[in-house]
Amino acid sequence: MADVLDQAEVDALLAAVDQGGVEGLEAQAVDRSARQTKEVRTYDFKRPERVSKEQMRALEGIHEAFARNLGASLSGFLRTIVEIRVATIEQLTYSEFIHSLPNPTNFNLLTADPLEGQMCLEISPLIIYPIIDRLLGGSNSDLFIPQRPLTLIEQRLVGRITDRALSTLSEVWTELVAVKFVIVEVESNPHLVQIVAPNDVVVVIGFEIKMGGRAGTMSLCIPFNVIEPVIGKLVAQGWLAYQRRTTVEDKSTEIAQGVGATRVDVVAYLAETTIKLHELLHLQPGDIIQTTKPVGSEIILQVTGRNKLAGKLGRHKDHIAIKITRPAEVEESL
Repeated sequence: MADVLDQAEVDALLAAVDQGGVEGLEAQAVDRSARQTKEVRTYDFKRPERVSKEQMRALEGIHEAFARNLGASLSGFLRTIVEIRVATIEQLTYSEFIHSLPNPTNFNLLTADPLEGQMCLEISPLIIYPIIDRLLGGSNSDLFIPQRPLTLIEQRLVGRITDRALSTLSEVWTELVAVKFVIVEVESNPHLVQIVAPNDVVVVIGFEIKMGGRAGTMSLCIPFNVIEPVIGKLVAQGWLAYQRRTTVEDKSTEIAQGVGATRVDVVAYLAETTIKLHELLHLQPGDIIQTTKPVGSEIILQVTGRNKLAGKLGRHKDHIAIKITRPAEVEESL
């Protein structure tokens, strides 16, 4: 069915016929079609987006590295697998962030010298209490999550976790700006803390933490006025280049932290010789097995079946000991 012309279009068509052309009418029709296909987006003046999408992606990249490194660090410290990933990153008002948190919770106020202002690091009780239970030797099975503030002893234990988090955070922020994160105050009720005005814009990075069968969240709140002096350095291309440069180093650090607590078997070989089977069967206490190795020769230590170190046999207090003298050759005879 053909479109119905309005009065203005009828007048324009008659005028075009009188002038011998319809180019003007076609131009009007195209302009009208373009106006009809324009996309309209809503904009909330109460929540302006102060950080661009490119800068948000750069922040996400920085804190993905933080999540990986912290997960490796806590895995070695707690001696269990801890997985941490960036779950969300968004711009909110400070009031919206505070009202999204549970009460009570573990709410830490941070300073990042030389940046001015304060940040917030919040860790959910759903993962805080399983971590405390793990530090105290528990199994996390059927653990009850109490709805109360942390005790002084529990705060000291959690401090060992947050200290590692801040150290890792300072490392990954070094490429952006050399800062040192420090906890200045710990609260249980987030509504009692106001570091910026309720309507001020903050960037909130949400992390998911998994340990065994338990999971919880951690949130890092960064007010815009804190990172405004260095916001221009948040260029995704530059950060991606930094990630490529540090990939090998980051992986080696993760591997070292992951296997640092692993136990290995070390065997010291005094000597190596051969005897006949009937001699072996008739060995008695006090018998001497003669070898071709001189008395003062070095002893080879093997780790998981491979030559690793050489040393001298001796005594340390009431124990027989070996003093390491040098690395052993791979094909060195025992």
